Amino acid sequence: MTARQRPRRKRIHLAAQVPGVDNTSRPGIEFASFEHLARTAERGLFDFLLLADGLRPREHEGRIDGVDVVGRPEPLTVLGALAAVTDRLGLAATVDATFNEPYELARRLATLDHLSGGRAGWNVVTSSDAFTGENFRRGGHPDRSERFSRAAEFVAVARELWDSWTPDGVSRPFAHRGRHFDIAGEFTVPRPPQGHPVVLQAGDSEEGRESAAATADVMFTRHGTLEGGRALYADVKKRLEKYGRTPDDLRIMPAVTVVLGDTVAEARERAAGIRRQQISPQQALRTLERIWGVDLSSYDPDGPVPEIDPVPEPAIAQGRPRHGDSVAVAEKWRALSKEKGLSIRQTVIEAGCGRPSFIGTPEAVAAELDACVRRDAADGFVLVPHLTPGGLDEFVDRVVPLLQERGAFRTEYEGATLRSHLGLSRPGREGLST
Repeated sequence: MTARQRPRRKRIHLAAQVPGVDNTSRPGIEFASFEHLARTAERGLFDFLLLADGLRPREHEGRIDGVDVVGRPEPLTVLGALAAVTDRLGLAATVDATFNEPYELARRLATLDHLSGGRAGWNVVTSSDAFTGENFRRGGHPDRSERFSRAAEFVAVARELWDSWTPDGVSRPFAHRGRHFDIAGEFTVPRPPQGHPVVLQAGDSEEGRESAAATADVMFTRHGTLEGGRALYADVKKRLEKYGRTPDDLRIMPAVTVVLGDTVAEARERAAGIRRQQISPQQALRTLERIWGVDLSSYDPDGPVPEIDPVPEPAIAQGRPRHGDSVAVAEKWRALSKEKGLSIRQTVIEAGCGRPSFIGTPEAVAAELDACVRRDAADGFVLVPHLTPGGLDEFVDRVVPLLQERGAFRTEYEGATLRSHLGLSRPGREGLST
């Protein structure tokens, strides 16, 4: 086989997520923290920076939980400021499709895409609880199927609005008559530089997989093993065909954490230390209360995991999604506790944060990340630092050069837009590429 015939080496896509407010060492409203992380990600040639969001501070037993007291700034506003201090880094915001409207959000995203020269992205989420809905006049809370249906139509309407200007810069009237939205008028912003800002979506559920295959450009996952990742990757990529899409039209990027050390033992000890710092005895009980849905303050965090079953409709924790099937999670954690003789706190630490972790020397982590992509368990990764703003520095300084030496990661940006970083084509009107 000649060099010309040899298939091109599959390269890794990398992104970073500002991890809400749980891991910050500075106030959540401080711009310097966002700027440091963005500049580090761009220095590392990452595809994009993603800002997480929440529309209401989380509560536990009627009080603001954890470090939500430091604030949750509106992400698109922050990204607009970051556009002025970065040149190539993609800028993606988490924005809820349950309590926003297509015209207003499409306008803000199109504006960010223009101001940044084609670097805007939208992580589409739906609100998971009625607690959040109390902040909005509409009130109430749609069921799961309605939320997914509304989100799908929301994305479709936004794309109609972005396409409503002609190539020569003339605004055309639009009209959308659908199940969730009935709007008509004229859009105020010319078609974005990317055609459409990049659409991102999280979720490993059946609805999430189908929705990502139908509408998303990037899909976040939380698979924890290589084989689990390969199965999900194959399943979602196969679904694209029914929507007239190819496997290259969607990037699958699990959210991961990385802990490095000069030796494997050092990395493991650092990882254990991070978890011990994150999970105090009180935090361990609160974590269990979010799963069990009842007050567990009478339990000893150094004692065994409760034998009682979770309640179906908990009210003790508000504003946080539950850990999937709470009964199944409780059974799994009880089994883990009994098998290893772990206390409540030790079980929470052992069970981890729900996302895969790469722990080891820089060389080992680089090899493992590369192997996951080459074996089609992912197209890349969204790194969630343990601490902001400096939690990404060590990865950029020690792992990125090793990935570049392997030929697994770019040595310079080859384009100016987020779509170019991701290897995605610029969408044409009515689904035609340009």
